[in-house]
Amino acid sequence: MEEVVSVFRSDPGKYTVHTTRSWEFAGLQESRKWNNIMEKKDDLLLKSRYGKNVVVGMLDNGIFLNGWTHDDDLDFAKFNPIVNVACVWPESQSFSDKGMGPIPKSWKGICQSGDAFNSSHCNKSFYIVESLKESRKSQCPSLDLEDYRGPILHQGLRIILRPTEQNTRFPLPSRQRRARDPHIVDGRRPEGQKRLRRGRLRFRHRLRRRAAGSPGHLQSVLGDSRQGKEDGNTCFEEDMLAAIDDAIADGVDVLSISIGTANPTPFDQDGIAIGALHAVKRNVVVACSAGNSGPAPATLSNPAPWIITVGASSVDRIFLSPVVLGNGVKITAMLTRVGKGMEVKRAGGIGFILGNSKANGNELAADAHLLPATAVSYENGIRILKYINSSKAPKAYIVPAKTILDSKPAPFMAAFSSRGPSTISPDILKPDITAPGLNILAAWSEASSPTKLSEDNRVVKYNILSGTSMSCPHIGGASALLKAIHPDWSSAAIRSAIVTSAGLRNNEGNPITDASGNPADPFQFGSGHFRPTKAADPGLVYDASYKDYLLFLCSSGFKNLSSSFKCPKNSPSPGNLNYPSLAIPKLSGSVTVVRTVTNVGSSKSVYFVSTKPPPGISVKISPPILYFNRAGQPRSFTITVKTESEITGTTEKDKYEFGWYTWSDGIHNVRSPMAISVA
Repeated sequence: MEEVVSVFRSDPGKYTVHTTRSWEFAGLQESRKWNNIMEKKDDLLLKSRYGKNVVVGMLDNGIFLNGWTHDDDLDFAKFNPIVNVACVWPESQSFSDKGMGPIPKSWKGICQSGDAFNSSHCNKSFYIVESLKESRKSQCPSLDLEDYRGPILHQGLRIILRPTEQNTRFPLPSRQRRARDPHIVDGRRPEGQKRLRRGRLRFRHRLRRRAAGSPGHLQSVLGDSRQGKEDGNTCFEEDMLAAIDDAIADGVDVLSISIGTANPTPFDQDGIAIGALHAVKRNVVVACSAGNSGPAPATLSNPAPWIITVGASSVDRIFLSPVVLGNGVKITAMLTRVGKGMEVKRAGGIGFILGNSKANGNELAADAHLLPATAVSYENGIRILKYINSSKAPKAYIVPAKTILDSKPAPFMAAFSSRGPSTISPDILKPDITAPGLNILAAWSEASSPTKLSEDNRVVKYNILSGTSMSCPHIGGASALLKAIHPDWSSAAIRSAIVTSAGLRNNEGNPITDASGNPADPFQFGSGHFRPTKAADPGLVYDASYKDYLLFLCSSGFKNLSSSFKCPKNSPSPGNLNYPSLAIPKLSGSVTVVRTVTNVGSSKSVYFVSTKPPPGISVKISPPILYFNRAGQPRSFTITVKTESEITGTTEKDKYEFGWYTWSDGIHNVRSPMAISVA
């Protein structure tokens, strides 16, 4: 058939889910006091009108997550924050539509009724429609599609929002799927177990003036995955492609996708990459989680250059639960890891202290424990072991936990955050950016215990979550704000603004580190920690079109991703894609690439270049000065990279070294990372 571009097998095991103070930490703060009128004028939330009229689509799985993520000080009755929904709980204040205006006429969704869910559960805040594809019967025989029909939510949702006085819109797609309530076993629900109300969400919210992200944007949430005890995290490729197509048809401006492959997947076999390419053709910004397979190198997913790939880092907040040893020594510790605690409890223990592995260093992820417990860094774990071995009657006391703000250093890279280089497209530096993804406070569905363990019968309204699935929506939210301010910008321009304006230092003024305190590099954080206020006025942007991406695919050996485009005989090299960073694998001799920047600042400006070359590498940029006479004017330059012969012999083969080049006009610093290895 002519309309069929390609056919490939949908593997249910290929994709898995990557699963606050964070917005204030990133420089966005509600109800702030301005020192002067200029500060107020430059406030990103006011400039963007809180993301009004911007549509954000969300793809995620959330059965195991069950929560709405938010900052400590948020009042759910007043606003909606970053969210991660796995079980729709209509009674929750998170779904309140109090004070909201009428549903926009442009919204084309429906409220689908079904078992334990009827139209009265929908309101002006959210609508639900979801069903599981019949094709899953053959791949997942354990799913009984007759058990539970109706609007069953098997995806999660993380939305970056800040409150607003403006109405926002959350539309709903027409495509439907079915999923099974995970609490039903052999057609029966255990006694006392609350029935889940789950479904594809698209919802709108009128948020009042208080908390996190891009509050006025339209949210479109598409379910495409499920989690179960039998299959683990399952994301069906055909569902993801269908969900992305639905989002495009519904008119979304931004897609946030917290799903990725466990192993590197070629672009022509990657459903997310293919769907995202379709989205970018319609100028939709697509942000995806990098994955949670760190700290090993070359582990990231979603490496396509038309996607913003997001790593995870910390915020300046910790949940402190120190340990006081019998010798009086007090050791810093945090709440963490529940599964090991369950085993301690089964063995008759009354509490436990968990020491981090050396690879995880100081990264301590908080958890809801079943017994008194806390976790310590690798070094502090060694100290405790030495105390135990030196004492005839060792003992310890776990101090009740409390929240500490302005902790230092922050941010640091989470050890779990997947890392580059990309094995699929080594000519593209990935990830692109990092954002908060460690210990994010979330409201939790009362249909699930905080640990999700069968032995846990507790019911809570809040929980702590970590993952690149938490960091990815921060970039989706920031993109929504930029889209509201610059509606004519392309998706590539928005990515460029976010990348070239990122920060490289923590709140101590030192370079960002990994979880063990060692210097982090661009294969962990991309260009650095996102700074949305800076991204709103980047000065210059590196733009790219849909055709540019097709040419990149041609030169990379992928020639059949568009039926209407034929690859030329001579395609530009992959390294010449107009990307806001530079990656050159296996450099031998010299390589020259071309980049083009477009002026989005003042009409008349002059930019000077500065470089910090990778060790053992020479970098020359020509011309070194760029003159602009008007806004929207492009200027091209070349980057020539070569090995320095006098020290080439001391450079380790295939080892990447990192550097930077920066264009500056005295106001804007347009910085790009470089990653280069020697053949």
